[in-house]
Formats: sequence, structure tokens, C-alpha cells
Amino acid sequence: MIVNTEETVTLIGGATFDQDMARRALALAPYVVAADGGADAALAHGLRPEAVIGDFDSISEASCAALPEASLHRIDEQDSTDFDKCLRNVSAPLVIGIGFSGDRLDHQLACYNTLVRHPAQRCLLLGREELVFLAPPGCLLPLEAGTTVSLFPMGAVEGVSDGLEWEIGGLNFAPDGRVGTSNRARGPVQLSVTAPKMLVILPEHTLEPVVEALRRTTAHWP
Repeated sequence: MIVNTEETVTLIGGATFDQDMARRALALAPYVVAADGGADAALAHGLRPEAVIGDFDSISEASCAALPEASLHRIDEQDSTDFDKCLRNVSAPLVIGIGFSGDRLDHQLACYNTLVRHPAQRCLLLGREELVFLAPPGCLLPLEAGTTVSLFPMGAVEGVSDGLEWEIGGLNFAPDGRVGTSNRARGPVQLSVTAPKMLVILPEHTLEPVVEALRRTTAHWP
């Protein structure tokens, strides 16, 4: 592992994010890591990452010169994304990713693929309007009634719920079959799923309570 910490990590990518998003992430996750060109974005927001991980095809020479050489971790392979390189080289209780959503749909889809490929690393991606994370085996989400809850399967998966307008028990989900978008919470939602294949998509304003819920969740995927 390049990064091994008991702190929650803010992982910064190269997509657009604003100062408020950075402030909210850092309040919850003060340990900063950047994915390749995310180092440029971090420095532009006055943040100095403890580590920069990637193939270094997008980080600027100015950023490399501004950061300690020991913090630069170049991985010379093109078979995975920089986000993938980070998740497999960071050990932390939780990672909050900013700068990974919104600019390019293909990059965003690749990030969702990476969440599923590394289920043991709990990670939440914060965008301008939504947050996305891989559902753990079980969790209690402290949501208010009326909150939009979308469940999108990245593979075959089943589950049970308590607290949704349309409960999911007995349903078979698949990316080319039934999906669970545009559901609603009736209040706090208890969710359990059978495999590390279900993405949970919530409004961005739920960040703080959802992060606390994920921190309290003891069930992990191997």
C-alpha cells in the first residue's frame, strides 16, 4: 500500500469541483490524496496532497515541482484508470472522492466500474448533485422522508429493504434487466444486498449523515 491510514481520505480527481465541495469533503476526510492530474486541482484549491498516485500523463510539471518527490507515486501501466490505481493502493476506513463526476461520462462510468471491482475499499464519490457508493452487505441510511433513493445494479444482485416507498425484497436486479432508480425514502432506510454489485445514488445534501452511517457500518465485502 502506498497510503495506509486510519483517517478518512479525500481523494481528488481532475474533474471540476468547487470550493464548497472541497470544504465539505475535507471536514469529514482531512487526509488528502490526488489521482494524477487531480494534484493540479488540489493545488489550485490550496490543498497539498500527502500522496499523488497515477501514470502521470496529466499532472503538470509545475505540480510535480511543487510537491515533495517522496509524495509522487508513478505507476507505469495503462490497463487501469488512475482512480483504480488509487483505490488499490490506499488503505483507509473510507475514501471520499471529489473531482471524479460530471466532466466526462466515460470517465464517470469507469469510476463506477472501479467501485465494483474494489468492493473491499469503501468509497463514496461526491458530485455536484449526487453522491454514489457501492452498497455494503448491510447498512442503515438516516434519510428524511421524501429523499430520492436510486439503486443501480452493476451485475446480478438481490436485496431487501425497509423504509423505501417501493421495497426491493423478492426482486432480481441486473444492468440489462430490472433497475431501482427514482425510489423514495419514507424515513431511515435499512438496506441489505446479496453481492457487491449495487450502486446507491443519493442527493448530495445527504453527504454528512451518509458518511457517518458508512463509518458505523461494520459489514464489509471481502
